Amino acid sequence: MTDGNFIDYIKIYASSGKGGRGSAHLHREKYIEKGGPDGGDGGRGGHVILRGNKGMWTLHHLRFLKHSRAGHGGDGASSRSTGADGEDKYLDVPLGTIVRNADTQEVLFEITEDGQEKILCEGGKGGLGNWHFKSATNQTPRYAQPGMPAVDGWFQIELKILADVGLVGFPNAGKSTLLSVVTAAKPKIADYAFTTLKPNIGIVEYRNFQSFVMADIPGIIEGAHEGKGLGHYFLRHIERNSVLLFMIPADANDVKEDYKVLLNELELHNPELLHKDRLLAITKSDLLDDELKEEMQKELPEGIETLFISSITQTGIVALKDALWKVVNKEI
Repeated sequence: MTDGNFIDYIKIYASSGKGGRGSAHLHREKYIEKGGPDGGDGGRGGHVILRGNKGMWTLHHLRFLKHSRAGHGGDGASSRSTGADGEDKYLDVPLGTIVRNADTQEVLFEITEDGQEKILCEGGKGGLGNWHFKSATNQTPRYAQPGMPAVDGWFQIELKILADVGLVGFPNAGKSTLLSVVTAAKPKIADYAFTTLKPNIGIVEYRNFQSFVMADIPGIIEGAHEGKGLGHYFLRHIERNSVLLFMIPADANDVKEDYKVLLNELELHNPELLHKDRLLAITKSDLLDDELKEEMQKELPEGIETLFISSITQTGIVALKDALWKVVNKEI
């Protein structure tokens, strides 16, 4: 998935179909001069429906869809024939999609399961035909209900990546490199900050044909919770990851301080992020010999499992995958 194809926010106008009109028809047949009412009901207007699709990772396919309209319900007819329901409009979206009312910013619903369906705009109810209104005092009602009007509005659709493991770190911590090594993803990799401007996702193959999903979140900088460095766009993707893998390079000036800053940015953005399981990987550990690793062990953050890895030499990668699998699956 390339940066250009990763779209995680769109705004669309959606409109359901209006309900069909009920029929005011009176039964007419040879030798039956005054038949009773037999007007059928109008059909339901079509819904606009969002449907979860686990095979999607981006909103790119909806990027140029500015308007989405469902079909109108058909009118009722004679012989109590009900009009056809309007055609529903389905929009497939990735898991982790959140929908808001564009005017009020109210969260309407979230899509988190494959095949889950949520009605964005409900179709108008069809009007009742005149046979419903027949009574002892009104044997031939010549009126029927009109269909209910369509529902429309502007909506914000945004994606918060739903992944098992989210990579958290400053720019150039080695996140994209790790993702390219343990998955088939091909993120852009270069030796400058903010190489990754959009999240990248890959499937990590594990033992016995098992796997888990890993997401490379663009690098965080201090002040990200205030929007610095596009912080709001980066941080919201972390909210849906089950496990957070903090990544700090071996050549960092102060590993413990860097970890503290990263943790602080997450807390200021959303304190609930601190309740997620997390591991710490010291990247670029091929720069360290055994003696330096022992010295660094004394300065590592407390209360978090730490592993030394090198994506270039593949050092510690198997152990990292084992550790992540245990945490993702809550294995002791």
